[in-house]
Amino acid sequence: MKKVITFGSFDILHEGHKHYLKEAKSYGHLIVIVARDENIQKFKAKNPINNENQRLQQIQNLDFVDEAVLGHKEDILKVLEEHKPDMICLGYDQKTIDEEKLKQELKKRNLNAEIVRCKAFKPDVFKSSKLNSNS
Repeated sequence: MKKVITFGSFDILHEGHKHYLKEAKSYGHLIVIVARDENIQKFKAKNPINNENQRLQQIQNLDFVDEAVLGHKEDILKVLEEHKPDMICLGYDQKTIDEEKLKQELKKRNLNAEIVRCKAFKPDVFKSSKLNSNS
């Protein structure tokens, strides 16, 4: 079975996130990497509404997620070396991780993982930036 990794903040867990994770799960054993609070601050220039342990617990509670772990603070891609995925699934609008740079990092770390961009699910309704602005 393929080992599949996804990344995300998952601050306000919504149906769009679940759709993304279920699509990733369809490829194999799903490992979800939940972003650290300080990395959300660094990449998105804002603090998460829910702390990293609350967000991790929400993901762990999803019955279709095989594993969920917190990411690394210093090197967000170190988890790839630890888990050696066969596939990395990115969200349709995930901009934190650039595909070309990710390919270069995989090569540098001697990893061979396929990169897949998941499809959007009602992005006009279920998009974190839209939902966060309403709260």
